[in-house]
Amino acid sequence: MAEAEIVEGCRLPVLRKNQDNEIEWPLAEILSVKELTGKKLFYVHYIDFNKRLDEWVTHDRLDLKKIQFPKKEAKTPTKNGLSGSRPSSPEREVRKIPKLILPPAAAPAAGGKSLPVPQAPCDVAGGSAHTLLSQNGAVRSTLSCSTTWPKKSNCLSADEDSQDSSDGIPSAPRMTGSLVSDRSHDDIITRMKNIECIELGRHRLKPWYFSPYPQELTVLPVLYLCEFCLKYLKSLKCLQRHLTKCNLRHPPGNEIYRKGTISFFEIDGRKNKSYSQNLCLLAKCFLDHKTLYYDTDPFLFYIMTEYDSKGFHIVGYFSKEKESTEDYNVACILTLPPYQRRGYGKLLIEFSYELSKVEGKTGTPEKPLSDLGLLSYRSYWSQTILEILMELKTETGERPQITINEISEITSIKKEDVISTLQYLNLINYYKGQYILTLSEDIVEGHERAMQKRILRIDSKCLHFTPKDWSKRGKW
Repeated sequence: MAEAEIVEGCRLPVLRKNQDNEIEWPLAEILSVKELTGKKLFYVHYIDFNKRLDEWVTHDRLDLKKIQFPKKEAKTPTKNGLSGSRPSSPEREVRKIPKLILPPAAAPAAGGKSLPVPQAPCDVAGGSAHTLLSQNGAVRSTLSCSTTWPKKSNCLSADEDSQDSSDGIPSAPRMTGSLVSDRSHDDIITRMKNIECIELGRHRLKPWYFSPYPQELTVLPVLYLCEFCLKYLKSLKCLQRHLTKCNLRHPPGNEIYRKGTISFFEIDGRKNKSYSQNLCLLAKCFLDHKTLYYDTDPFLFYIMTEYDSKGFHIVGYFSKEKESTEDYNVACILTLPPYQRRGYGKLLIEFSYELSKVEGKTGTPEKPLSDLGLLSYRSYWSQTILEILMELKTETGERPQITINEISEITSIKKEDVISTLQYLNLINYYKGQYILTLSEDIVEGHERAMQKRILRIDSKCLHFTPKDWSKRGKW
C-alpha cells in the first residue's frame, strides 16, 4: 500500500519496544502525517496506552496489512439544534465496589463473647461495629464504617510520580496503559505533543503532552526555561542574558518549610501571576487532564525545592483552591520527571495533609485522578492508615478500638478515602455476623518493608504556616 493512502484516523499495528525492550505490535491511530526532508512521518497514539507514549514513526514501523480506515460517524442532533459528530473513545473503567450492608446487631464472636462496640458516631443509622483481626484471629481494633462512596466529578487530575512498592497492597495499574478517558473528541492539535525538549537548569526534559506555549516556540529543537522564575526563552543566548538580570534564586513567595535541603514555598496565584502561569505551562507538559487556567487568582501553589550552592531548584508542586466547597486540598500535583521514583511524590502528598491538619480540616484530592496520581495516593493512604492501625495499643489488655472518624481526624484524610482504601486493600470480610477487617501477615510485612524504604518524611516541627480565612478577603 502506498504511503499516500494512509490518512489521519487510520488504525493499524505499529512496531514499538516495551519496558522490557521486547518488540510488540500494539494497535495505534494515526493522528497526523507530515513530510520531513522527503520522508513521511506519522504521529501515532497507541490505543489503550497512555498518551505520553505517543510518537512520530517512520513508514517501516507500520503494519499496512491490518490497516483500518476511519469510519464516517453518524451525525446526531445537539442541544442547539445543530448537527454534530463525536468519535467514540474508550472510557475510563471504574471498578464498582458493593456497598456494605451492616447487620442490625453484633453477633457473638469466637468464644461466645460479644465484640465491643465503640461509643462513637457512625455514619450509618443503627450501624454495627467492624472489627479488625490479625491473621491468627486475635482482635486488633474495632471500626465504625460508612457506606458512602466518593462521587466522580469532572475536575483537574493529579498526576504524580510512582514508586516500585512492595507494601503488600494489590498490584498497581500497568504503567504503559491508561486508566483515564482517551478524550478522542478533543481538538487534534491538543492531542499531539508540541514541544520537543525543555531545558530547565541542569535537566533536559522530554514533554509527555501538549502545552499551549506560543506557537513560534514549538518549532524550536529546545525550549529554554529559567529554573527560578520559569520564564520561557527561545535560545541559550537569550537565557544567559536573562540570568544576568534575574535576581531570583528561589520561587517567589514565602518559605513555609525547611528541613535539610528540602524547602516548600507558598505562592499566591494573584500576587505572583506571571510565575504561576509559567508554572502551569510547564506542568501541562506532564499533566494530560489538567485544564489550564490563565486566571490563577483563586489558587495557591506550593513549590517543593532542593537547595544547593546555586539556589533552590524546583522538584515538584501542588496547587489548591483558596476556597473549596468540596474539601479539596489538592487541585493538581506533579513531581518533575528527573525527581520521580525517589519518594518526592509521597512527600508532596504528605505535605498537603500536614497543611490540612493545621487548618483543622480533612482533605481529598480532586477527582478523577490520573493513573500515576491514583497509584501514588492509594499507596500513601494505605501506608498512612496501616501505620495508625498497627500502632494501636491498650493498657488494660482489652481489644483496642478506633472509629473511621478518629482515623480521619488523626490523618486529615477524608472519611470516603479511608473507607475506599480499606476496601481497596481487601481488608473487609464478613465474620460471624459482622463485617471485620483482617490484617494478613503479607499486608503487615509488606507495609513494614515499604516504611523502611520511605526515608523522606515531613517534620511538622519545621512547618511555619498560618492558614488564612479567604472567605473574608473578597476577591482574594
